[in-house]
This record gives sequence, structure tokens and C-alpha cells, in this order.
Amino acid sequence: MGHPKIVIHAEQSEKNPGLKRETWGTQIVAMLRIPFDEVQMRLAEVLRGLGFSEERALKCARLFAETTRDGVYSHGVNRFGRFVATIRNGSVDRNAEPRVVARFGAMEQWDGQRGPGNLNAWAAMARAIALSSEHGIGCVAMANTNHWMRGGTYGWQAAQAGVIGMCWTNTLPNVPPWGGVEPAIGNNPLVVAVPRAKGHVVLDMAMSQFSYGALEGYRKRGELLPVDGGFDAEGKLTRDPGAIEKSQRLLPVGFWKGSGLAMVLDMVAAMTSLGNATHAIANDPLRETGLSQMFVAIDPRGFGDAARMAQIADEVVESVQHSRPVVEGKTVRYPGENTVRLREENRRLGLPVEEGVWDEILRM
Repeated sequence: MGHPKIVIHAEQSEKNPGLKRETWGTQIVAMLRIPFDEVQMRLAEVLRGLGFSEERALKCARLFAETTRDGVYSHGVNRFGRFVATIRNGSVDRNAEPRVVARFGAMEQWDGQRGPGNLNAWAAMARAIALSSEHGIGCVAMANTNHWMRGGTYGWQAAQAGVIGMCWTNTLPNVPPWGGVEPAIGNNPLVVAVPRAKGHVVLDMAMSQFSYGALEGYRKRGELLPVDGGFDAEGKLTRDPGAIEKSQRLLPVGFWKGSGLAMVLDMVAAMTSLGNATHAIANDPLRETGLSQMFVAIDPRGFGDAARMAQIADEVVESVQHSRPVVEGKTVRYPGENTVRLREENRRLGLPVEEGVWDEILRM
């Protein structure tokens, strides 16, 4: 096809002796470098074939391509095949657009009508930003929507508009609560974004130490996790991603603290939107629909003294960067800093896409 190819060989048995013997073996991951515009065009072509309008196909495709461009490979182009599957099985209504159900001053309640999750989420954050310009703060609680793909997308959306952004979503039950064995809470990603002229600070974190997408990535590369990410079949903490995938016992961040935070995020999103809580969502990734989400925007310019606020943000970042690093010669990064580097690199070299994934997309 004429695209540059990177071939990654992972000798698990030698590189990671801590992996269980049944997971040993050589894994080969062939990655293509494909120009951003070509990726967006190909994805949009598939979406048009599924019945998307031209405008919605291009926007949805752009959000997938930008996620891969920014280095979140598990929720970008690699996730597109599953997204298409949820359209074909009826979990996602390709033509549905969110509608306002109720208004309460700076807060609105929306029904996502089970439309495409990334388009719904982008529209909800855009509305929260507009409300914040009028009221100083804006909030949209949305029920009956779908997986929003990369949550950080909407944090960057807020920061680039010059506002502080917060958003979160519930998910299907895929994490055991602290003290439990079976999945009963979601990994419920939380995003907090702070605009800054010298580089936006964007935190995008799930309530599990690693998402299933991250586990899959480490397993395919034949790598152990950098820290314990869950429990194996015997109930022992492990860094083996394959063992955690089999046990389905992901570790909540902060142990009981992450477990509790996942619960309250679920409750707030479901209560304010009058939508489903995690326990009411189908425990099947291809049938994960009817999610509840929250989008908040705060416009700091309404308080005046923008220069002082910018100074505070810069001082916080500088205090972190000046912290002595564990590894000599490296620097301590703030959330979102590496995204900018990857964004530039992938724009210049082309988006890294697994060869098998790209072949599947071309066959669509």
C-alpha cells in the first residue's frame, strides 16, 4: 500500500520472565504509518456507507483519527471496528442526535438517544462551554448515550476554548469493588482540563489502574505492566496483563479510594441525568449502551484578573517540573505534556495503525 511499516518483535520469554509460561511466545506487531488525512477519509467512507451524513461522518472520523494522533491507540483507530459492530447490531443509532430534556439555569439535562457516543459528547461539552460564557459555569448531564471513546478529547475541547473542563462517564460493570471479586463498578473515566498558554493540563484517568484497552496493548507487545494492575486467577496481585484479562479483576486506582470514587461518579451522572447507573448497563462490550455522562465547563475569565490566574497555573506546573526525578536526566511531566509531543510526531510521520486493523478497515 506504500505506507511505511514498523515491525515490533516481543520475545516474551526472555524480555519478561515474570509472565506466566502459557503466555510466553513471540508476538509480532506490524504497524503502518498512515497520513492523518487518509485515515480520516477512509473512516468517513466507512461511516457514509453505514448511513452517516457527510458532515457527521467526517466529524466522527476526525475524532477517531485525533485520538490515535494523540497516542491513545486503544480508543482511536484500533477501536473503530468495535464501534462499527455496535452500529450494525443496533446498540448505536447512527442518525440519532441528543436533545434537551430540561433546563435549570446554567444546567441542562439531555437525552443522547443512543446516538454515536463521541458526537454526543462533543456536542454536550460544546453546550457546557457556551453556558459557561453566559453564567460563568455550564453543566450538561446526559443520559441514554454511548461510549465516548477517548474522554480526554472533551477535556482538550474545553481547554482549547479557554475554559476549565470536567467530565466523566459511567460504563458497564468491569471492575470489582474493593473487597469484592466480581465486576460490579465501572472504570468510569474522569477528565479534568485546565487551559494554559504554555501547554494545557489535561488529566484523563479511568478508575481502574489500567483500562482493558491498555492491558491489550501491553499483552500484544509482550510487556509486563509497570506496576501491579490487577489480580490473577489465584487472587494475587500481578503485572501480567493476560492474567488480568482472564480473571477480569482489574485493580481500582488507590485501592478502596478509587472504588469509592467510581461509585460516586456513577451516582452523580445517573442521578442528574436520570439515566442508567452501572448496574443497569449490559455487561457486554458490544451491547454497552444507555450510559450516563456529565460535562462541566467553568469560564475563569468571568472572575477577572486573567493574568493572575495564568500565573497560578504556570507556578503549579513549574513546581512539579522542578521536582527531582527518580531517573537522572529525565523530567517530571504534567498531565497532557506527552500528548503534545506525540501529536506532533504522529502528524509528521503518520498515524501508527496496526496492519491487521487497517486491512480490516479497508475491507469494510
